[in-house]
Amino acid sequence: MTVGGKYFSFLLILSLPASGLHAQDTSARPAWSLEKCISYAIANNVQIGTLRLERLVSQQAYQLAKASRLPSLSATESQTFVHANGDNTTGYRGGSSTSGSYGLSSSVTLYNGNVINNTIRQTDLAVQSAGLTIDQEENNLTLQVTQAYLAILLDKENIIYDSTVVSTAQAQLKREQQLYDAGSVARSALIQLQAQLATDQFTLVNAHNIERADLLTLKQLLLLSNETAFDVQKPDTVIAAAAVRPFRESEQNALNNFPDVKIGQLGVHIANYGVAIARAGYRPALTAGASVNSDYNSYGGGFGSQLNNNFNQQIALTLAVPVFTKRTVKTKVEEAKIQVEQSQLNLKNTTLLLSQSVERAYINALNAQGQYGAAFNQYRYNQESYRVASAQLKVGTANIVDFLLQKTLFLQAQQAFIQAKYNALLTLKVYDFYSGVPIKL
Repeated sequence: MTVGGKYFSFLLILSLPASGLHAQDTSARPAWSLEKCISYAIANNVQIGTLRLERLVSQQAYQLAKASRLPSLSATESQTFVHANGDNTTGYRGGSSTSGSYGLSSSVTLYNGNVINNTIRQTDLAVQSAGLTIDQEENNLTLQVTQAYLAILLDKENIIYDSTVVSTAQAQLKREQQLYDAGSVARSALIQLQAQLATDQFTLVNAHNIERADLLTLKQLLLLSNETAFDVQKPDTVIAAAAVRPFRESEQNALNNFPDVKIGQLGVHIANYGVAIARAGYRPALTAGASVNSDYNSYGGGFGSQLNNNFNQQIALTLAVPVFTKRTVKTKVEEAKIQVEQSQLNLKNTTLLLSQSVERAYINALNAQGQYGAAFNQYRYNQESYRVASAQLKVGTANIVDFLLQKTLFLQAQQAFIQAKYNALLTLKVYDFYSGVPIKL
C-alpha cells in the first residue's frame, strides 16, 4: 500500500469554484500563476541581483588570474631641456641643450611554485561557487513565494465558504423573522440568529482582511509597488492527497543535486588550493626579463645616428630563493590549513542540515496527509449533521440552541478541513521540491 493509502483510501479532488460572491473587484486585477510569480521574483529579487554582480566580480578575478601567465610590457621615455647662462671668467658661453632616453622592457614569470596555475584553478572554482550561491538563493525564494501563494489560495477558499455561510444565515434569519412576525417563534430565537449572522459577517470581513494582508506579502516578495493591480490565479483543481515519495530517495536527490552541498564541496577544494598557494612561498621564483633602450643629446650629433650608436639590449634571469622569511610563509600555510578544516566542517554541517530539512519535510508531508484525511471525514460528517439540523430548524423540529451548536461544529470542521487541505498541498510541494520535482500547480 502507498504511503498516501496508508492514511486514507480515497483521492479527493476539490474544485475551487468561481462564485459571484467571490468575484468582487478581482476581475479588474490581472491574475498571476504560481510559475509566473516564481520566475518574476527570481528575475527581480535584489539579493539575487547582488549575487549575480558578485559572480561577475569572481569572473573578473578569474580573468586576471589567467592573465598572470602573460608577459608584461612597458615603454619609458624621458626628455630633458637644459639652459645655462655664460660665465666670462671661465669663457663658458652658455646656451640650451636637449637630451632624451627611450626604452622598452618586458618580464615574465617562469616559475613561482605553481602559484599562477593554482590561483587560476582556485578562482575558477570561486566562479562556480558564486553561480551555485545564486541557485541556492533562487531555491529559497521559490519556497517563500510558493508558501505565500498558497496562503492566498487558502484565503480565497475561506472567503468562498464564509460567503456561503453568510448567505445561508441571511436566508435563515429572513425565514425566522417571518415566523416571529407570525408569532410562531420566540424573540430570543430571532435574536440568536441575528447574533449568529453578525458573527458570520465578521468572519467574512476578517477573511477578506487576511487575503489583503497575504496579497501584500506576496507583492513585497515580488517587489511590486502597492499601486500595482495584482491577484493570483486560482487553479481549476487542487489535489492535496497524494503518495509521499520514500525518504531515502528524496534525501539522496537533494544531497546530489542541491547547490548547498556543492557549494560546501567547492569550498573545500578552494581551501586546498589556498594551502598549495601558501606553500609556494617556500619555493624559489624564477623570472625572465628583457629590455632595449637608447638615448641622445643635442651636443652629440644627429638624432638618428645617436639612437643607433647608443642602442643597447639586455636579457636577464632572476632567481629569488627564500632563505629566512621570519615565519611569514609558515604562518600563511598554517592559516590555510585551518581554512581547509573549517571548510570541511562547513560541508559536514551543510550536509547534515540539508538531510534534516529533507527529513523534516518528509515527516511534515506524512503528517499533513494523515491530518487531511481525518479533517475530510470530520468535515463530511459535520456537514451532513449541519444539513439535517438546518432542515429540522426549517420545519420546527429543532430548537435554536441545538442548531447553533451544530453550526459551530460544522464551521470549525470546515475551517480545519480547508487548513488541512492547503497544509497538505504545501508540505507535499516542498517535499517534492527536495526530490527534484519543480513546483507548479
